[in-house]
Amino acid sequence: MKKKPSPAQNYRDSMQAIGYVPRKQATRKDYERIGFMSGLEVHQQLHTREKLFCRCPAGIYQDDEYDAEVIRHMRPTLSELGEYDGTALMEFKTKKNIVYRIKNETTCTYEVDDTPPFPINREAVDIAIQISLLKKLNIVGEIHITRKQYLDGSIPTGFQRTAIIGVEGAIQLRHKLVRLIQLSLEEDSCREISDIGHWRTYKTDRLGMPLIETVTYPDMVTPDEVAEACQVIRFLNRSIDKVRTGIGAARQDVNVSCRGGTRVEIKGVSRIKWIPELTHNEAFRQWALLHIREKLLERFKKPEAWKMTSRELNSRDFNFRSKALKGLRNAGMKLYGVSLPGFLGVLSHFTQPGKVFADEISDRLKVVACIEKPNMCTHDALKSMEGAEAFRQLRRIMGSKVNDAVLFFWGPEEDIPTALETIEERCRMAFEGVPNETRKSFPDGTTIFERVLPGADRMYPDTDSPPIPLLDDDIERLRQNLPSETIVAYKTMKKWGVPEDVHTYILRNNLFPLLKEMVEGDGEEPVFAATLLGQRMRFVEGHYERAPGFRYAQVAGMMRALRKRGLDAELIKPILPVIYQHPKMDMDSILTSVGYSPMNESDVLANLDFLKKKFSSIRINHGREAEVSWLMGQLRPAALGNMPMCRLKASVSEGVGGNRQDEAL
Repeated sequence: MKKKPSPAQNYRDSMQAIGYVPRKQATRKDYERIGFMSGLEVHQQLHTREKLFCRCPAGIYQDDEYDAEVIRHMRPTLSELGEYDGTALMEFKTKKNIVYRIKNETTCTYEVDDTPPFPINREAVDIAIQISLLKKLNIVGEIHITRKQYLDGSIPTGFQRTAIIGVEGAIQLRHKLVRLIQLSLEEDSCREISDIGHWRTYKTDRLGMPLIETVTYPDMVTPDEVAEACQVIRFLNRSIDKVRTGIGAARQDVNVSCRGGTRVEIKGVSRIKWIPELTHNEAFRQWALLHIREKLLERFKKPEAWKMTSRELNSRDFNFRSKALKGLRNAGMKLYGVSLPGFLGVLSHFTQPGKVFADEISDRLKVVACIEKPNMCTHDALKSMEGAEAFRQLRRIMGSKVNDAVLFFWGPEEDIPTALETIEERCRMAFEGVPNETRKSFPDGTTIFERVLPGADRMYPDTDSPPIPLLDDDIERLRQNLPSETIVAYKTMKKWGVPEDVHTYILRNNLFPLLKEMVEGDGEEPVFAATLLGQRMRFVEGHYERAPGFRYAQVAGMMRALRKRGLDAELIKPILPVIYQHPKMDMDSILTSVGYSPMNESDVLANLDFLKKKFSSIRINHGREAEVSWLMGQLRPAALGNMPMCRLKASVSEGVGGNRQDEAL
């Protein structure tokens, strides 16, 4: 009898069977082979004084203190077509208690749907129009406010008010054009702070803040293109200088599919650098699920006839060794066995790096049945944890056949019916391929199930808000103050020879206008000015605490002050941390704080001969480069601001060369 492969071997074999390659080894041909396709929904908070549909202040975040709690429950209702939304049904199954922690300073009765909306925040509308113009979008003639269903509880009303501002635009990447579907202005949702069992808790301080959403077509065909498109959209958003920055201010939902798969939405990706790994793994996860489907369809000619079997088990009938299984009875948990006909080898099939199909089931038990992990044990894991006897005993009890997979799962008695339904539902989905769903991202590039993907008909008119006409004169007024386009800024820096590693920082922080002013207005050398902003300034931000009054424009102002006094530009480098922490300090005090002492070049070089002799006495074996480097280090503090470093190096090199010639004579 042929020995069946171990779970680890099956994992490796299935990874090889689908042709999985790590992202760093993947080529464009790999993505063409699986039909990689992706689009983006990029969200950015706007910097306004008030929220979008009420007069509460925006941008004030509450700590752990709150004034009240509101508890709500999700209940599905029939639509006008007599249908239930799939997401609403899933959320209803969870039996969640949704808790909102309210701070009087940042929340009002509008946000709990006890007060009609105020007129839309026109400051936010103007910002959204300007950003839409930057993205070549066509501005709508009238703003029509609609309600978009939000069924996870993150908005107490169950819907989000949103309005389309611009449609059908485009952004330019380095090597291609990416089409935009639309830009919408909408209210932000609550901040989730915990989700354990049947309790989900939110803070409401972010609720209702103005937010723009930029939606692209699925034009990106590699993970790196997705990240680049997201960067360009982020740069365009920030170039207006009227958006919020920092943790949570910008988030993106990434839509991914492969050939034969379906759109899966990875929600709330907070860092662009995570996108390539996430999209790569999601596309191959779908490719793996399609491979699983083919295996199952080979085994079952009539998938609709497939049915799992289950039964309650007594943990005392098993001589469990692991703590997780031994303590089930004391924890008040029910233990169930499940037999999955024909699923042998499927549960240990590769889906993502370090994850298998069994994780797809376990994730849904956590989300839908609200049974915290660990919540199940496959026959493969059981065999390694408890030994072959427990594995054989479970198969005997369940009456499983050779090609059947078996598993344990456990949970509170009231959650067992939902859990059984969830397991069978996910296994039936395996016959269809890739289920429509949203997934939560992790920094390692993997994802877990979050909820069923909402239906297409989730938007409907908001009867509380009248249409708002947009006048051509107002749009033209806003068009006059648009900054340089991101792609123009990028090409300009390439032309100037600015290193690639500073592009992102300069564009992300909207520093290109300042760089352009320093180069074209003040005559600074482009590479020096760009690295000053994109390397030295970035270092300062990572190592010092920023004072509230600091502005990036002070860097250019300090450069002008140094030039006016005839001081060398290198002096700006030790000055940056000082003005970053003390932006109101006067020039003389700044120079004193960095140890600057005015002297001419001859005074700087006066000790050169003495230092050369000192170097000779303390170094036995040394070369010319080592000597020049050591002498530069000794003279640099005195030279800083008094002579260019290039001239200092030339003088030191000449002195060292002359010294060698004298010794030869």
